[in-house]
This record gives sequence, C-alpha cells and structure tokens, in this order.
Amino acid sequence: MNPIIIRKATISDLGIIQEISKKTFVETFADVNTPENMGNYVRKNFNSTQVASEINNQESAFYLATLDSETIGYLKINFGNAQTEINSQQAIEIQRIYILKAFLGKKIGKLLLGEAIKIGHQSGVDYLWLGVWEENYRALQFYNKNGFVEFDKHTFILGDERQTDLLMKLEINN
Repeated sequence: MNPIIIRKATISDLGIIQEISKKTFVETFADVNTPENMGNYVRKNFNSTQVASEINNQESAFYLATLDSETIGYLKINFGNAQTEINSQQAIEIQRIYILKAFLGKKIGKLLLGEAIKIGHQSGVDYLWLGVWEENYRALQFYNKNGFVEFDKHTFILGDERQTDLLMKLEINN
C-alpha cells in the first residue's frame, strides 16, 4: 500500500468533506437510527453552508487523509470557542475522525489521531478530548486502546432521539 498523505483542508475541499461526512455517518449509524433522523441530521450538519462555515472557522481545522489521490477520511479539530462542549484554551476537541468503511482497520484512524496529537503538542495544550456515542463500540475500543479515558457524558440529539455520548480525553502535555 502506498503511503497515506495527510494535508490540511481548504475551502476547495468542501465537496469531498461533505461527501465523506455523509457517507461515513450513514455507513456508521443508519442501521441503528430511523431514516428520518438520519436524513434530518445529514441535511442540517453536512450541507454546503454549514460545512463551509466550519472550514472557514479560524478555530477549526480539517485534515484530509489521501491514498493514491483518493480522499479516504478526515480529521476535524476545534480550538477555543469552536469547541462544542469544553471551551478551554488548554484543550483541543477532536470533533470527527471519519474514515470510509472500505478503509477501516487499515490504521488510518491512528494516523489522523497522530496528527491531532502532533498539533496538540505544537499548540501546548494539556489534553485532547472528544465525544463518542456510548453504542459506537468500534470507536470506543479505538479510543480506549489509544489512551483516552472517560471523564463525563452529554446528551446528543439525533432527530427526535436523545442519545448519550461519552466524553473522553487524552492527556498529552504533562
């Protein structure tokens, strides 16, 4: 396998970020949620206006993973006020690590997590944190295996359903 290239996304990557967002979200969660809730979430969160505002936010960044000129996943991180829950200058939120289903289990997530850790070290933050659905066992296993520990919970609304996300963090600069 050729090397995976990771690069920071720009607004010109809007279409591919939307495509991967929609596809991975549906691949991961469609089997356990209603089509209505899935459709509403995708329309609200992955439309052009919303994703463009996230790309253009100075306190957020997307990093694309590319293999042989095909974008196969991405990392989205948030700093400062862009964080969805904890607005700490000493933390970076990993809001998404999305990888196309065909590339799961090929260490792409580890590469993207490594990029987030590198950015965390460069930024001098104390920890990385994220929220993961308590029933997303594959993701929970990945984060646990990579040193994240649960520290809280919050409610995630998907359409008309309330779900619980576990908040997890990884200390990086002690």
